[in-house]
Amino acid sequence: MSRRPDALLDLVQRFFQAYLRGVRGASEHTIRAYRDALTLFFRFLARHRHRGVAALTLDDIRAEAVLAFLAQLESERGNTTVTRNCRLAALRSFVQHLLREDVTRAGQYGRILAITAKRATRRAGTYLEPAEARALLAAVDCHAPQGARDRALLLFLYNTGARVSEALAVRPRALRLDRPRQVRLIGKGSKERCCPLWPETAAALRPLLRPDAIDDPVFRNAQGAPLTRDGVAYLLTKYARRAAKTLPTLSARRVTPHVLRRSCAVALLQAGVDVSVIRDYLGHASIATTSRYLTVNLQMKRAALEAFWKRAGLTQGPPQRWHPTPKLLAFLEAL
Repeated sequence: MSRRPDALLDLVQRFFQAYLRGVRGASEHTIRAYRDALTLFFRFLARHRHRGVAALTLDDIRAEAVLAFLAQLESERGNTTVTRNCRLAALRSFVQHLLREDVTRAGQYGRILAITAKRATRRAGTYLEPAEARALLAAVDCHAPQGARDRALLLFLYNTGARVSEALAVRPRALRLDRPRQVRLIGKGSKERCCPLWPETAAALRPLLRPDAIDDPVFRNAQGAPLTRDGVAYLLTKYARRAAKTLPTLSARRVTPHVLRRSCAVALLQAGVDVSVIRDYLGHASIATTSRYLTVNLQMKRAALEAFWKRAGLTQGPPQRWHPTPKLLAFLEAL
């Protein structure tokens, strides 16, 4: 393959347009994540090669550069190990594309693909207890401008456990607000699934539907344009702060759309729903992914421990407190 600088540009364009969109059918969220990772990498590479991004060539993409870039993400940008691994996954996907298109540099690309993800401590996922979710919903003033929309949005996210991208893509034709109430969601890989709707959710959504906007998104901003991910994040932060005034536990929570998705999953688990059903409800391809969402809370752990303790029959009553005897004290004083 040619060593001219624009060969890299050609391959980048084909990676996003032909491969990610055409072959994989990647979501816009995935494409944005890959775009951001490659943008950061090429800017880092240009600084260390002391030339502009436009002057970079395929020979510059080497394992040493990738390792230095990953180290810079953690040391200078303060990225977590999880973020570092996500950037690496994007680079690996791009390098696999380069390998398919440019076999003359197979050894160079193979050394990059040999770089493994870094072990990260898996923290327990944040979620809302039902009382916290109710407080969040109660914080919405339905009489305020856009208040009805905001309550419908929060109800929809908590009810369905939908990804924020799935919720923002919902059109009126995907909704059935009469029995059986349900919504048709299009998830990752264009996989379709149906989720039931609570009567309250259906009632909250009904005023948002306009006969003259059947092909427009259900959730729109004040100007009538589609609501954005940043807009949803802003609304959740606003209502979480407002709800924290009545429920202080929310002040320590960072409520995001994904927190509501996880809260839905945990609520289903606490209700006794089988994990395989929750997997289909959330639209996961693998049950292993669902299992990572279902971080059992302390109340469930405590109930399980008490049931186990009772079943084991280890105690018949409250334990007796220990009191030192005179002989014991005398022994200790004689040491």
